Amino acid sequence: MKLISFAVPCFNSAEYMDKCIESLLKAGEEAEIIIVNDGSTKDNTKEIADAYAEKYPTIIKAVHKENGGHGDACNFGLKNATGKYFKVVDSDDWVDEQALKKIMDTIRAFEDNAPDCLLVNYVYEHVYNNTSRLVSYVKECPVEKEFTFEDTKKFAVGKFIAMHSLIYKTSLLKDIGLELPKHTFYVDNILIYQPLPYVKSFYYLNVDFYRYFIGRPDQSVAESVIMKRIDQHIRVTKIMLGCHNLNEIAKKSPKLYKYMLSHISIMMTINSIYLIKIGGKESYQKKKELWQELKGKDIITYKKCKRKFVGLTSYNNKIVCNICKGIYVIVRKIFKFN
Repeated sequence: MKLISFAVPCFNSAEYMDKCIESLLKAGEEAEIIIVNDGSTKDNTKEIADAYAEKYPTIIKAVHKENGGHGDACNFGLKNATGKYFKVVDSDDWVDEQALKKIMDTIRAFEDNAPDCLLVNYVYEHVYNNTSRLVSYVKECPVEKEFTFEDTKKFAVGKFIAMHSLIYKTSLLKDIGLELPKHTFYVDNILIYQPLPYVKSFYYLNVDFYRYFIGRPDQSVAESVIMKRIDQHIRVTKIMLGCHNLNEIAKKSPKLYKYMLSHISIMMTINSIYLIKIGGKESYQKKKELWQELKGKDIITYKKCKRKFVGLTSYNNKIVCNICKGIYVIVRKIFKFN
């Protein structure tokens, strides 16, 4: 069995996928790289994937499929994964060689006592001004020891767990039947949120592993793109609302409950803020319907969200909406999340 499977979703990625794949190849024969060509038509992504698979037949698989979006490409990666652990690496991102070596050494040393999930650091690489920002969990998690979520400290604002920082056991994701929606962006939130309650043990490595390339105007996290795809972001949020009964989780793991409540609050905030920025009757109606859906599915979570800052974003009052937009601008400048 391979130690880890890396799934690399590619859609017209010829311009930058080489850097991603070359960085993963540093893991050697104990890793598996699954290049998922998600119906690329505008460049030679398919040919590049096939060339890598031919050159490294014991490491790389090239999977070609009809276009189904990022989530569907992740699904195909997981379906074809044979490694002990599973990690999605987007084709415009890359990983640090020394951090990768430490991860491989650590997984190898686990043998039969492997934790369900590894946590690692990631770095925002801002293309527009050549700056970077590290997100680490050294203050939130025990370092290089097995722990449960109850052993963590409160995650600071701007340091929440991201897809980039998670490495799940492959068997865990397959056992829970993880399947991300097709033709939908922002599914990384589901990849984070849905498996978390099933993780019995974590292990945190304080290494700056994942390099998250950000700042390209056509990226899914760009403000203008999110506003165009707001219906997809709402769809992901609704799926998350149906994943778990948070009140049952609260009885078993209070810290995990607070964390997952925060994730839902963030999703509600993002949707509400961007709907406010889009403006118009249709957007305000979508916002109202989303809040009503939360209320109908989980009245306790609804009430708790209403008492947080996110609760302000649920109102359509012009003054309140302007205040929310102003706060968003400040937060965006501080954390540079898109």
